[in-house]
Amino acid sequence: MNPKNKGLGRGLGAIFEIEGKDLPAKKSNHAFEEVEIASVVPNPKQPRTHFDEQALGELAESIRTLGVIQPLTVKKEDDGKYTIISGERRWRASQLAGLETVPVYIREADDQHVLEMSIVENIQRQDLNAIEVALSLQRLVDECSLTQDSLGERIGKKRSTVANYMRLLKLPVEIQLAIREELISMGHARALITVESPELQVALLKKIIKKGLSVRQVEEMVKMLNTPKPTKEEIEEEYPEEYVKLVEQLEKVFTQEISIKKNNKGGGKLVNGFASDEAIREFTRKVDRAIRYCQLCAHTSAR
Repeated sequence: MNPKNKGLGRGLGAIFEIEGKDLPAKKSNHAFEEVEIASVVPNPKQPRTHFDEQALGELAESIRTLGVIQPLTVKKEDDGKYTIISGERRWRASQLAGLETVPVYIREADDQHVLEMSIVENIQRQDLNAIEVALSLQRLVDECSLTQDSLGERIGKKRSTVANYMRLLKLPVEIQLAIREELISMGHARALITVESPELQVALLKKIIKKGLSVRQVEEMVKMLNTPKPTKEEIEEEYPEEYVKLVEQLEKVFTQEISIKKNNKGGGKLVNGFASDEAIREFTRKVDRAIRYCQLCAHTSAR
């Protein structure tokens, strides 16, 4: 069989032949027929923007052997052309395979329904990246006046899932491109969304790619970044009252700013602030006097 004349797949064509049925004539809502491939045009509002060339080549080879198993879905225009609603990948592969005709289902639909059907069909494909899905959903909101709730109903997903996709469009363009190129996953991107600074988001993106960080690792990093550091007043409020009294007494004796620094293990240190070398020498003299006083007290008690 000449591949240029073979649009309908062998299996599907055989079914029609066995059942003794010709291809159905046009109907008001659905029609299935072979049309010239040159009369089929892509949808200018196609939400999918990238087609993997290697995958297209593999599909074209399959079409040369088996034909187009799944017909395209199209809308017939007034000028006799057929606008693709779904199946642009099959149409492109059929061109590569050298087919002259392709099998199509003809749908009667207005522009909004064409857009809706095209987007829904594409979203339900596993090879559509998250940014393409997000852009498609945003177009439905902008051009078809749909809410996130109604979007969820149309594509069979929860409202929260729709919201998560659309939030990706708020990320810096560098991160959106990284999602498109599959350098990071949607999970990475969702973690980055919670970082307020776009500059920090991009910096984290570079770190993710360079070190190959997992989603869990990124979530932990972002959690640490978003955890507010305690203020000085908050730290002081955590100290026991005797700690505060000790600091006050030491400051009276040494006339220096003294503070307590605690660590996560329960220990810590006393920190003495000073303004000059002379202040350090004065502090040392006071410490010496305090030591001699303590030694004198200990000697007196021993007697």
